[in-house]
Amino acid sequence: MGTVQVPKTAYYGSQTQRAVDNFPISGLHMPMHFIRALALMKRCAASVNRDLGLLEGELAGAIESAAAETQEGRFDNQFVIDVFQTGSGTSTNMNMNEVLASRANEILTGQKGGRAPVHPNDHVNMGQSSNDVIPSVIHLSARIRIREHLLPSLEKLHKALLAKAEAFADIPKLGRTHLQDAVPMTLGQEFSGFARQIELAIERIESADPRLAELAIGGTAIGTGLNTHPEFARKVCDRISEAAHIVFREAENHFEAQAAKDTVVEVSGILKSIAVSLTKIANDIRWLASGPRGGIGEITLPSLQPGSSIMPGKVNPVIPEAVLQVAAQLVGNDTTITLAGQAGNFELNVMMPVIAFNLLQSVDLLANAAAVFTEKCIEGTTANPDTCRGYIEQSLAMVTGLVPHIGYDAAAALAKKAFASGKTIREIAQAERVLPQDTLDKILKIG
Repeated sequence: MGTVQVPKTAYYGSQTQRAVDNFPISGLHMPMHFIRALALMKRCAASVNRDLGLLEGELAGAIESAAAETQEGRFDNQFVIDVFQTGSGTSTNMNMNEVLASRANEILTGQKGGRAPVHPNDHVNMGQSSNDVIPSVIHLSARIRIREHLLPSLEKLHKALLAKAEAFADIPKLGRTHLQDAVPMTLGQEFSGFARQIELAIERIESADPRLAELAIGGTAIGTGLNTHPEFARKVCDRISEAAHIVFREAENHFEAQAAKDTVVEVSGILKSIAVSLTKIANDIRWLASGPRGGIGEITLPSLQPGSSIMPGKVNPVIPEAVLQVAAQLVGNDTTITLAGQAGNFELNVMMPVIAFNLLQSVDLLANAAAVFTEKCIEGTTANPDTCRGYIEQSLAMVTGLVPHIGYDAAAALAKKAFASGKTIREIAQAERVLPQDTLDKILKIG
């Protein structure tokens, strides 16, 4: 393939440089959470190969030290390959192999780079293939990020919504269906629905956890385990479990684990469903807060920043709007992952880098958006009880409570008269004496 020029300061080698030269496409690199999970995989693999008597202790120790430093972020600027690369992620795997070998050689000899005494393929990649490493790291990085970042954010949002449901429990308001007035409810009931959506979101993402716990490592090239020790996969999974404090296990079927990406497609679909939930909640909240003079105005959101460069005093629902944009991005990410999941031709999926990038971006965007929504919007939201009550009194839907007493048609006639006259249902019903006053008061009581 000829010679290639590698920067003198680089820890990576020729294979990484070729990939940099071949894929100047987006300027997007693999997420650092993926890179650090990949370093963890390499660290554990070196440790296991040493214990199995396959890798000399001094070499294994240097690789482990280099991997630990990479996990700490010391070499973040050395992972330079575009997301849009070879579909197996081989370029990213070799980027890691070369960086760790280079640093290990520096630890052992004082000189970075080279292929001795530590070789990127023979030693760092021992018992592995990009085809089992990359799918394993997708699961590893996504599962850790979901547990450490997404679930805590969703749990805080759920708690905040429950608190508002309780605080607003005694505030009657008008229900709405089809964007039209409906029967009364309480503001607390409305927020309890939001809280339940997030509770179910947490349950959905947790339900996929056992499948994310399966790692493809040990399958090597196509799932047969060629060139790896029969105990390698189980021991690596055990070592990763110890380091990550989360239990991982060897895939039940290595051919499925490498050829298909069904679990990742499932998880992405769950993330999309959470995004849809947040869209509903954010939209409802910004509508309920619309105004301050010409909108619904049943709640007030925290004022965070000026809303207009031309209209003084305008304050916009900026946090719900940010959440809506995040949700739209997640739907797009899920579409990409769905299409990429179909690219498992025969024994290998060949769109794994873009799957990894989009999945981890979705997890982080959703977690960050939920946290901001909680802290900068939900927790500071207040109710406007007088406005809520006023809409109920003016609503034609109040006539619904009279239906069991005077019948549907008579109630519809009252509503028509109220609408035509501009009067309330209470005023028309009293004028026509459709029921005794005490009965009418009981039926039309607000709150």
